[in-house]
Amino acid sequence: MKYSIQAFKAGTFWVPGPEVYWMEAWNQREEMNAIIYLIRGGGQNILINTGPPQDLTIINQAWLSFFGYPEAQIVRPEAQLPQNILRSQGLTPDDISMVLVTPLQAYATANIHLFRNATIGISRRGWIEDFQAPYYHLHVPRHLRIPPEVNQYLQNEGWDKVRLLADEEEVQPGIRVFWAGVHHRSSMAVAIDTAKGTVIITDCFFKYGNIESGRYLGVMESMMEADTTWARIRKEADIFASVYDPEVFVRHPGGILV
Repeated sequence: MKYSIQAFKAGTFWVPGPEVYWMEAWNQREEMNAIIYLIRGGGQNILINTGPPQDLTIINQAWLSFFGYPEAQIVRPEAQLPQNILRSQGLTPDDISMVLVTPLQAYATANIHLFRNATIGISRRGWIEDFQAPYYHLHVPRHLRIPPEVNQYLQNEGWDKVRLLADEEEVQPGIRVFWAGVHHRSSMAVAIDTAKGTVIITDCFFKYGNIESGRYLGVMESMMEADTTWARIRKEADIFASVYDPEVFVRHPGGILV
């Protein structure tokens, strides 16, 4: 099976340079996007991530308090809401058959409950260590990892739709995931077979400057994981892309990777 892949911007925000590049860029800010990827093929419509909350108030208040400047808040026009992104492609949330989420943070998880027909793929390790039973203190509050209304859906009505993924697992023919780490315990890499070869999409690097130049991620949990995972991605991927980097839309006009 060969799939097509298109990226869509679902919000824009700015972070301090050292958040992207470890111990660098102290006096600059880096543009970040919340990116949703739509994978199509074999009659399936699959999303990687679901975009920030419909109501940005809570997350933006938290980010303003944490970062201390207004540009840290997510800016998102109506056209970038996930349901409107899908509408632009002739789809509705009911047409999505699978949602793969990486990492477990509100900018990725907040709209899971809109996709009532979709299987929800989450790293099993991340589900435990990033949300249900963290083994150390996490700086992001629980409600900003999985918002309460989404957690309610996942743990109750939608529980039969949840698929907790192994560290290495084929989710369907031509699409596989592997645990990535580096950024969060719930960080995965999604490898997709396409006519252009293997495309890998992940949150374990923020920008091409991380993985291509070996500049460590500022917000990471392990340099050793970065060395290992990034080397694997460079070896296995014909195309790789982040769920944050605006340069995706420069390298792939219209967000069309394949």
